[in-house]
Amino acid sequence: MSTDTVITPRPSAPPGSGWQDRMRSVLRHDLSASVVVFLVALPLSLGIAVATGAPVAAGLIAAAVGGIVVGTLGGSILQVSGPAAGLTVVMAEIITQYGWKTTCFITVCAGVLQIVFGLSRIARAALAIAPVVVHAMLAGIGITIALQQVHVLLGGDSESSAWANIAGLPDQLLNLSGIDVIIGGLVIAIMLGWRYMPAKIRVVPGPLVAILVATALSLVVPADPARITMSGSLFDAIGLPSLPQGDWAGVAMAVLTVALIASVESLLSAVAVDKMHSGKRTDFDRELMAQGTANVTSGLIGGLPVTGVIVRSATNVAAGARSRASAQLHGVWILLFSVALVGVVEQIPKSALAGLLIVIGIQLVKLAHIRIARRTGELVIYVLTAASVVFLNLLEGVLIGLAVAFALLLWRVVRVSVSVGPVSGTDRWLLAIDGSCTFLALPTLSRRLAEVPAGVDVTVELTVDFLDHSAYETIHSWAQQHETTGGSVEFIEIGTARMEHAEVAPPRRGRPRRLLDEALGPWRSGSAETPGNANAVTAGVAAYHRSHAHVVRPHLDELRTGQDPDSFFLTCADSRIVPNVITNSGPGDMFTIRNIGNLVPARGTDVSVDAALSFALEQLSVRNVVVCGHSSCGAMNALLADCSAGPDIDDWLAHAGPALQRYRGGHPVAAAAEAAGYGAADQLSMVNVAVQIETLSNHPVVSRAVAERGVVLSGLFFDIATARVLEVTATEIVEITGAERPGISVPDPAHA
Repeated sequence: MSTDTVITPRPSAPPGSGWQDRMRSVLRHDLSASVVVFLVALPLSLGIAVATGAPVAAGLIAAAVGGIVVGTLGGSILQVSGPAAGLTVVMAEIITQYGWKTTCFITVCAGVLQIVFGLSRIARAALAIAPVVVHAMLAGIGITIALQQVHVLLGGDSESSAWANIAGLPDQLLNLSGIDVIIGGLVIAIMLGWRYMPAKIRVVPGPLVAILVATALSLVVPADPARITMSGSLFDAIGLPSLPQGDWAGVAMAVLTVALIASVESLLSAVAVDKMHSGKRTDFDRELMAQGTANVTSGLIGGLPVTGVIVRSATNVAAGARSRASAQLHGVWILLFSVALVGVVEQIPKSALAGLLIVIGIQLVKLAHIRIARRTGELVIYVLTAASVVFLNLLEGVLIGLAVAFALLLWRVVRVSVSVGPVSGTDRWLLAIDGSCTFLALPTLSRRLAEVPAGVDVTVELTVDFLDHSAYETIHSWAQQHETTGGSVEFIEIGTARMEHAEVAPPRRGRPRRLLDEALGPWRSGSAETPGNANAVTAGVAAYHRSHAHVVRPHLDELRTGQDPDSFFLTCADSRIVPNVITNSGPGDMFTIRNIGNLVPARGTDVSVDAALSFALEQLSVRNVVVCGHSSCGAMNALLADCSAGPDIDDWLAHAGPALQRYRGGHPVAAAAEAAGYGAADQLSMVNVAVQIETLSNHPVVSRAVAERGVVLSGLFFDIATARVLEVTATEIVEITGAERPGISVPDPAHA
């Protein structure tokens, strides 16, 4: 995949676009997408209803309400909502404990609470839950669903808990129903193998094919497997909820559980959907209020809770949906099917839906999430959360996961690394302290400090981002005591927290910006107070000796006998351009030449650039030649002003005459820069880079190096306002987004 992107302006809506254009888009894209989503949602909704123990029609009601209500009011234009596997376990427990009518009341109250969440503008707070906890929660739900449905697939009934399902499995295997195993196994085989089918066949959703094939098989075999039962049509299943008979505390906890899980699952699904398309981003508060409205509606008419569902949403995006119409239409199709084709639903074997749910449950346990948790050191959170969800309950599992995640976070935040030892080849010792240095680190810190021999010279390297007074006092007292033994202590503070601040202000986490201000402090204060910046130079050198000299010293020691730069880098003399910063390079990486306007005079008219080119290409054998211009260039502004800037400057800027002529003649780089929103001076600066590269390509020393050694020429443009570096080619400007670009030096990280 390419790592660069041509800079183009954002397209605007075409003139005259109105309801006719929207209707054409709906008919062309959303209609077909809605049918695909309907075919995926139908068997999933039936299966989830069966798994929770709710009336079968409740799953269809929730799917229709989720599509129509959330599709109309939601903040995510392409997310599809309906009954979700993430709530299967908790809903099964609630239905068992309180009954179906009271469960509908809980769904209504949970929806009201979601609306309150949305009105309170706290939707994004739900995203603060650690992803590993969410992944483990889903895995635990998947395992629980699979354990429940294995019994149904074997021809029995699921038990009330994971322990009971595991304990009852041997007995169930001894009394299995052969036809149910065959039907459920067929569904599992079709769903797992569907991805390997040709693309033209995969247009039809795998779950739908699996259910249809299994149902057809059940109708032709002699045995009669257990099937889904519906009491009349969808309208017959609609009924008002009932108030609970006591245990209001338990009901309140159930309401909070459903509201939180439904909200988090919907918001995380919306985040994932946003990554799949380039359209309008999700309004999370609006999405949460729409989900709440759908749950109020679904609960009032006898449906399951509604959430955003990533499986249906991903299908919607992949099918080419462009607007809300797809989700809305999918809800309409489910409604029509539920009213007109009740008899078809009643022909579906329970074991077929069990096979479907087992695959869904297994797919909730993602190996990619486990690998990420292992690589990031969060596997213990994942395992404990998933196990707690399976063997306790969903809410307790999530709370345990959050507690473990917080404990791990606290340990990582307060952890500090302290190392001590002699510096090789010297009599000096190095004490390195890295991390957040607080009173919690005092045992480790004191033990390491005690390892420093008395009377030796010590360099204390502080790379800390937080330093409280207790840690400061320990380090400071040790330093004073060590100096009384005849030794010396030199502090080198690389991190953002400073020793000098520990006694004058409360501790705070250091910020890179503050560190930059302190590093440049001598220059900024000197320029304001001292003419000529004499004090700024010496103060800056002193700051360099304190903070950075020891870092670059080993690398510079390797370069003491000579240089071997990778690139010849020609840029403007403007003080705002720092070549090593914008190329992330270090000492010895680039042979840099600077002049006003980053110009390459015609050969023989100015020997300075010729001499530098000859030395870099023929003596140093650089592999790249780069010209770098920049925004707000004074030289380009002077050229456009067409007035004298002084005799010496005018003579020099005459070398930029060809670039000015090419700019006025309509150079393609100027057109690309104008389209991207750059002003005239910046357009000229980019054209100037392209022209200088062209001049260099015709230079005999450069052309010989290109032919003999494959030296690469390239152009850059530094946009000062955004701190972004763009590549300038012969015809366009390109954003550099990858780690490597042809012709641009990528230095050894050890040198940077």
